[in-house]
Amino acid sequence: MFTASACTSIVSNVTENLANNLAIAIMNQDDPELVRNGAPAYLLLLDSLIEGDPENPVILSAAANLYALYGSIFVDDEERSKGLTKKALAYSSKSLCLSQELTCYWEDYTYQGYLDVLSDIDERHAELLLNHAVASLAYTRAHSADWNAIARLPHIQALLERYILISRDNTPLDSVYTYLGIMVTLRPPALGGDYVKGKQYFELAIKLSEGKNLNAKVEYAAGYAKPLYDRDLHDRLLNEIVAADPVTSGYTLTNMLAQEKAKSLLESADDYF
Repeated sequence: MFTASACTSIVSNVTENLANNLAIAIMNQDDPELVRNGAPAYLLLLDSLIEGDPENPVILSAAANLYALYGSIFVDDEERSKGLTKKALAYSSKSLCLSQELTCYWEDYTYQGYLDVLSDIDERHAELLLNHAVASLAYTRAHSADWNAIARLPHIQALLERYILISRDNTPLDSVYTYLGIMVTLRPPALGGDYVKGKQYFELAIKLSEGKNLNAKVEYAAGYAKPLYDRDLHDRLLNEIVAADPVTSGYTLTNMLAQEKAKSLLESADDYF
């Protein structure tokens, strides 16, 4: 005989699986326009799941991930992007807060205090931590004119470095190293920017994915080769992306988008270099 709590647990598990499977299905989609046009409905669906289970960190984290993806990649309007990535960050922050209470007060801590709390997060909350880092990075890129947001990049870097330490042995880390590469090439040296380290991160991401992660290559070209005026590297990476088969489990959507960006960068290369 089912108890009320057992029924609630079953419903919660089904809802969590739906949220996670939705994210997987989107990442394996080979038609970016379908995602661009359909994602608002998915976002509303996740919002409705949160309305029904507002204290579920897994659903909040999955929603944060999709809001970050949509707000940072598919939205051209700057103000909308800011709003969507702000919501992604709010969802991911609440997800962590529900799972690790001390993270609720991160904004009040010194950087060292922040690191101390971060060091207590273990592998049980690894995915929540990663999604919080992704949402934080999406928010920062959308608010790149705000120096307060840029000043938080070392905090995001620390999130990703902690994730690397606590992630399971079979966890793909190429996307994490891509994010690290983006961060150290996005900010100036005075705030920890480092092109040498960025190059290392991008190359490690490409190696770990065995070249399947085309987004790592396009970010390497745009974030490292282009600002350093290394046209040979820039064009080589972009031509490799254009020539590659983008359909690969777990990478298809981002690979399709990387190919679109690579073509655009190649078309504008003569004007830049």
